[in-house]
Amino acid sequence: MANEMEKPEFWEKSFTEKQEMWGFEPSKSAVLTNDFFLGHSVKNMLIPGIGYGRNAQIFRDNGISVTGIEISKTAIELARKHYGPEMTIYHGSVTEMPFDKVLYDGIFCYGLIHLLDSDDRAKLIRDCYNQLTENGYMVFTAITKEAHTYGQGTFISKDRYEMFGGVRMFFYDRESIQEEFGNAGLFEVTEITENYPFYLIKCSKNDQQVV
Repeated sequence: MANEMEKPEFWEKSFTEKQEMWGFEPSKSAVLTNDFFLGHSVKNMLIPGIGYGRNAQIFRDNGISVTGIEISKTAIELARKHYGPEMTIYHGSVTEMPFDKVLYDGIFCYGLIHLLDSDDRAKLIRDCYNQLTENGYMVFTAITKEAHTYGQGTFISKDRYEMFGGVRMFFYDRESIQEEFGNAGLFEVTEITENYPFYLIKCSKNDQQVV
């Protein structure tokens, strides 16, 4: 069975029915990442899976140029409605990256990577890393094994389960973070509680790393 989360129809239906389903306040992770990016002079950034833009605006309000990638046309229309037409948002799946040849000072990927299978997770990390400027930073959030949903639903593979009518989720621990991000400039992992317990994963790029 195909992963529904990787199908545009899943997200079209979600955004059509639920519209601004997460409200307009930025996530805690976005607030922390904004502070981090400002402290490291990030001027332009990419948000894969930008949704309707609720996590983008805090960066824009602080003078950072934001480009997005979003699989749902409805979500892009909502972003245009609420935040204006100026922001570049590419329509498509993050699995189809890259969409441009721009190198970004920062990349913020919120609540997305754990919805992909192992090959697509590796590709996303590699594609994001390759679009960073030298000494650029990328920040990911990923669900942890502390989530109450860990181990529920249908077992797919190690630490990956299908639930909620087709949602497949991979639950991270610090070992799997090291395995997947260790060669991508991983330098900090912290825990943060959003709607689920998440890891906030920070990586930096330098010429000593190969992804």
